[in-house]
Amino acid sequence: MTWDSKLRGYVALADDFRSGKTSPRAFLDETFRLMDRHESRIKAFTSIGRERAIDAANESTMRWRNGKALSAIDGMPIAIKDVIETIDLPTGQGSLLLDGTMSGRDSASVHALREAGAVIVGKTTTTEFASFHAFHETRNPHDPERTPGGSSSGSAAAVGMGMVPVALGTQVVGSIVRPSSYCGAVGFKPSYGAINRGGVHDHFSQGCQGAIGATLADNWLVLRAIAERAGGDPGYAGLAGDPDLTGKAAPSRIAVLETGGWSTATEGARAAFSDARRRLAGAGIEVRSRVDDPDIEALEQAIADALPLTLAINTWEGRWPRNTYAERDATKLSASAIERIKAAEAMTQQEYRQLLARRAAMRTRYAELAGRYDVFAALGASGAAPIGLGSTGNVAMNTAASSLGVPALTVPVLQDGGVPLGLQLLSGTDRDAELFSAVAWVLRTVFERCDLVGSAA
Repeated sequence: MTWDSKLRGYVALADDFRSGKTSPRAFLDETFRLMDRHESRIKAFTSIGRERAIDAANESTMRWRNGKALSAIDGMPIAIKDVIETIDLPTGQGSLLLDGTMSGRDSASVHALREAGAVIVGKTTTTEFASFHAFHETRNPHDPERTPGGSSSGSAAAVGMGMVPVALGTQVVGSIVRPSSYCGAVGFKPSYGAINRGGVHDHFSQGCQGAIGATLADNWLVLRAIAERAGGDPGYAGLAGDPDLTGKAAPSRIAVLETGGWSTATEGARAAFSDARRRLAGAGIEVRSRVDDPDIEALEQAIADALPLTLAINTWEGRWPRNTYAERDATKLSASAIERIKAAEAMTQQEYRQLLARRAAMRTRYAELAGRYDVFAALGASGAAPIGLGSTGNVAMNTAASSLGVPALTVPVLQDGGVPLGLQLLSGTDRDAELFSAVAWVLRTVFERCDLVGSAA
């Protein structure tokens, strides 16, 4: 790889925390040193809670040394996407209208993280209402002339720069997987409903809360800490299981998915993905695609229009609360937001019902095939992060996983033009732990990237 990985894991340091060789407070000091050094250029944060974080890290240091750590993530500095409520920091949702808004409470996920001993260091930038609207000036940590992606822009940039080991994000279309791919981080979008979204400004039927992190272990343990204390969305038990990160759980069959975004993929991205396919096959995995299996071809056809389908569903579901924002002060909304409100008001309930039926058929087709394949592989993005900040990049490669409601991991093992590009791996609904196990094997055996696995000790 020609790009320099800056990722900085946390949970692998557990023994050093216990022995006093280092401490959560020392880790936090380095976090703030990196933030002070890079934030003026990267612009990943909307607000920083330094004093409370220092107090929390000091308390965590004492717990580790006394053998009373609250969890594996006790003392971990975590950044929070600015659509997720925090009692001590504003939740502005990337909007001029809501800038500085204090909700007066923690979201379910943030409250659970504090119970687990995690240290909340700040809020990270997002696009307006976590959509395709007006964009902040957050920069890509591997090339400041490029976008970091979105809408979890600041979360991906902060992790990719090494400022924090994990940041929370949300995804309705591609808002975790794509920026993680662009910024060279490990991004995880769980199965729909796996992580409680209480206090998260995302009510969409494809929406979920996930994490962007330095390693598989860091990501998994953060989200498991939340699920253990707050569960999943109402009606869902929440993320469960313990993945095997030792690299012993080898997948036997992988299905390659081009998705509806393949036509937009760059030459470099296609070449990198083809090489990854060869390496997977060379490791003894049966790798099949649409040319080998007619059922994969049928799935490819079913998900080809996942993006326009998703955008139409989201338009209807986003009518409220955006219409109330327009009534409050339309001058503080982007032109794009106004257009989406008008489009929603022009839709009918019957149209929405038909859209949901199409999505349900797509999910049925995928579930049938997921019974035959351990993992599905796709590009994490259509190519390298685009130059310029006018766009967060093409979402077409990421939409299928969101539409299907299934878990998706992207790992930074590819490159395009000398900058990071993620390999995206999907599995069946509620097979999140199995996906982590399979990806751990792939990272260790196929790509020799044990550093991206981390340790769950």
